[in-house]
Formats: sequence, structure tokens, C-alpha cells
Amino acid sequence: MRRLPPLSALRAFEAAARRGSFKLAADELAVTPTAISHQIRSLEEYTGLALFDRQVRKVVLTEAGQALYPVLRDGFNAFEMVLQGLDKKKTRRVVTISATNAFMARWLAPRVARFRRLHPDIDLELHASDQAVDLGADHADLAVRYGRGPYPGMVSEALFTDSFAPLASPALGVAAPADLATLPLIDFKWSRQHPLNPTWKNWFAAAGLPWRAPKGGLRFSDEGHAIQAALAGQGIALLSLALLADEIAAGRLVRPFGPAIPGHTYHLVRSAGHTPAPQVEAALAWLRSEAASQP
Repeated sequence: MRRLPPLSALRAFEAAARRGSFKLAADELAVTPTAISHQIRSLEEYTGLALFDRQVRKVVLTEAGQALYPVLRDGFNAFEMVLQGLDKKKTRRVVTISATNAFMARWLAPRVARFRRLHPDIDLELHASDQAVDLGADHADLAVRYGRGPYPGMVSEALFTDSFAPLASPALGVAAPADLATLPLIDFKWSRQHPLNPTWKNWFAAAGLPWRAPKGGLRFSDEGHAIQAALAGQGIALLSLALLADEIAAGRLVRPFGPAIPGHTYHLVRSAGHTPAPQVEAALAWLRSEAASQP
């Protein structure tokens, strides 16, 4: 038998971690904040570790909480996707698209309204996970995968190649590379190690600057959290220019200096061996069009 804590405690933790608040988690799960607090306390007793740093108006994940949250988030996302696939009563045409968490939040989701205007008779189900889903098992119709490929057993096409540059809140007044010595460097952990990952060390080499290990920097397990920290003015981050084009255009983030270094490529993939349904072809065409307009 698996040794697992109660599902109610795991649900309470995942909701509180995602919303950053016991109250918002309670509203989502239709219970009281006190109930959420009790469930999380029981989970902390089970693990023997503090999972949240309880502050005045918010809660912040501890290191242990940061390790647990992505596992539960992806697990609940997978449960939801499979259960939705078991629903045989749907009459509308549906296309399920899977993508990484950051790509989904920063690139795909903001563009969905245009698809709805083009195809009001087709529903999109968007599945966000940094773990690749099994398209062959009908977990999704399409996926956007980030990397260098190839993807065996898949029909794959490149959407666009990403690039990374230092980005910061305009409130910090960053103006020159010399400011890197006085500001925290915000970083995040790549799920797969590769020598060409756009890391700070590789950026320093491209800029012709001596590499210095960051002191007092911030390192996150999730790219989205690194983006939020940069937006909040917590330091300067090496981030995707493609995913943050809207924030740069709106002035919420600035690119004070270069160079930009190449990231990996976003690939549009689907299972090989069968012809896509008309609604899937419509989604493919839309994604190609959106990628073609990418600055």
C-alpha cells in the first residue's frame, strides 16, 4: 500500500500554494480558512517540515513547500485532464493542447480570445505541465514542447526559437552591466540540463564579462515564479523575450542592455499515424499564424 497523507490535506496545500493565500484556497474549496490551516498543519506534521512561511497578509512556500508543490500541481492537472476525457456527453468539438506552465500562462492563454473569434464552435482545453504528456494515449491532441528535439513517433514542426536577455522592473533603474554586481540575479532551475540552456553563466560569456557566482541571488524551481519576482522588483532576471513581449511593451519590464542569447525552440507536435480531425487542423493553423506574428 502507498503511504500517503489524506487527499483533503494535499488538495488544501495545492490550492493554498497556487493562490498564495489560505483564504483564497478556502473560497475555492468551499471551506473555511481555519479548515485549510488545519489541513496544512496536519500535512506539515506528516512530513515533519514547515511547508509555508506564514506572513501577515500572505503565505510563502518554504524550500520544502517549493519541492512538493510542482508535483501536486502536475498530478492534479493530470487527474483533471483524464477525467475530462472520460466525459462522453460532450457534443461540442474540443481540442486539447498541452504546453509548459510558462508558455501557457505568458504566450498561449492571452491569445485564446482570437481563436474563439475565429472558431466559436470549437472549445479549447488547455493543459499546463512541465512534464511531457503522452499524446499517443490520447491525453492531448496537440502539444507545444520546448527543446531541441527530435520527438520520436511525433509529427513535429518548429514554431519559433526563443531568446533570453536581462530584464528588470523599471523601478530598479538598471542601466548598465555594472549594475549586475549590486543587484540579486534571479534564476530558475531548468528541468533538463543542457550546455546550451540560456543560463546566467552562458550570458556572461556571451557578453564578454567574467562570470561571478551570484551572492544573495534568488533561484526558483519554477520559471513563472522567477518572472513574478522580476516583475516585483526583486532583482534582475535572465528571461524569455518571447514570453514577456507584452510586459516589455507595456513597460512593466525593461531590457536595459544586451546581448540576447538564444534559447531553445518551441515545437508544435502531434501523434504520427493518423490524420488530424478538422478541429485539430483549425487549432494547428491558428497556432502557426500566431507564431508567424511573433516579434
